[in-house]
Amino acid sequence: MARRLFGTDGIRGRANQPPMTAETALHLGMAAGGYFTRGDHRHRVVIGKDTRLSGYMLEPALTAGFVAMGMDVTLLGPLPTPGVAMLTRSLRADLGVMISASHNPFEDNGIKLFGPDGYKLSDEIELAIEDRMRDAAEDGLAAPEKLGRAIRLEGSRERYIEALKATLPRGMTLSGLRIVVDCANGAAYGAAPRVLWELGADVVEIGTSPNGFNINAKCGSTAPEAMQAAVVEQGADLGIALDGDADRIVLADEHGELIDGDQMLALLAASWHGQGMLRGDGAVATIMSNLGLERHLESLGLRLHRTKVGDRYVVEQMRQSGHNLGGEQSGHLIMTDFATTGDGLLAGLQVLAVMRRQDRPLSEIGRAFTPLPQSLRNCRLNGGKPLEVDDVRRCIESATKELGSRGRILVRASGTEPVVRVMVEADDEQLLARTLEQVAETIERYA
Repeated sequence: MARRLFGTDGIRGRANQPPMTAETALHLGMAAGGYFTRGDHRHRVVIGKDTRLSGYMLEPALTAGFVAMGMDVTLLGPLPTPGVAMLTRSLRADLGVMISASHNPFEDNGIKLFGPDGYKLSDEIELAIEDRMRDAAEDGLAAPEKLGRAIRLEGSRERYIEALKATLPRGMTLSGLRIVVDCANGAAYGAAPRVLWELGADVVEIGTSPNGFNINAKCGSTAPEAMQAAVVEQGADLGIALDGDADRIVLADEHGELIDGDQMLALLAASWHGQGMLRGDGAVATIMSNLGLERHLESLGLRLHRTKVGDRYVVEQMRQSGHNLGGEQSGHLIMTDFATTGDGLLAGLQVLAVMRRQDRPLSEIGRAFTPLPQSLRNCRLNGGKPLEVDDVRRCIESATKELGSRGRILVRASGTEPVVRVMVEADDEQLLARTLEQVAETIERYA
């Protein structure tokens, strides 16, 4: 049976409209609580959130659902998604919940679930929870004397900060570095500047004044222009831009030039390989990663293993194959030696560690390969299903044939937004532009 609510990164939608309503959150809490209530011990769920106004609606609704099933709820407050995953494990919780729509605007929100091991739930478990929501979420309601309790954990941010600091090699500091950090007015607004400052850096803050409405608004990893400009104006050594829940990152070197997730993967893979830290025969990325990354790793005797789009699928492949480095071009980097999910700030610290070891600026080490020209276009849907239309299929087949060995095309429906994403990669930029326009126009005709 196909999933209806869960996409590639939890449940997501416009706040206070189906499915992102208090009612959905209540029933999700009941269904997930029932699924994860096993044994006679006192069950616990931890809940974190970003800074969206709608978090005040979803957090109590989820809490009510879990309490009704007899689960104790620990509220973490605003905390990055990787912090919630970390505390799920360290507090021995049965379940972790993050309320966030990641890089989306404040009007949207979402709910992500983590198992007791701190990893995102599998498709099978999410489907089982959906079935409970659809059939009989009320089954297993706790008796009055066995209802759960809710508490707010003081110091959750400090626990996450200390865990991050511990990932740097012993004795290494960031003393002497000036760093611009853009927290997107999101979940990392209190943690990221403190981590960098406590490690010795001179920190310039952007996007650390959330008001419930300004998350990801002209700031953060999806709009890094302010961070880039600040790096140049402040004479900083680099800039870090996180997204709303801080599980992805974009960097800028000392000249304000951007460095994406593919380049960070290349840098870390080479560095870890040289130190004997890289497990497996290379790294894991998605089908969206640039062909230049794959060729670069091959030149080092390493392989790039590809998965479908979504950091959860990268993590699943890493766990199956024993790799400890993976990620997405968009800036989700997963390092399973330190974390169970993508962590933007952790990735930034690991890049800083390479800079310290090599004593070189980011502009010299941050671009290990020359990427093939690549363009992405989002075709917004208006109720249609263009990928089921024969004209669209024939157009994609024709484009694939024309590209041949000179490039590739990927067309997929987004799992988080009502769009079809068209990505074209080719050595010839004219061929790239022509192919992208033809396919996108055909899709939009039936959108």
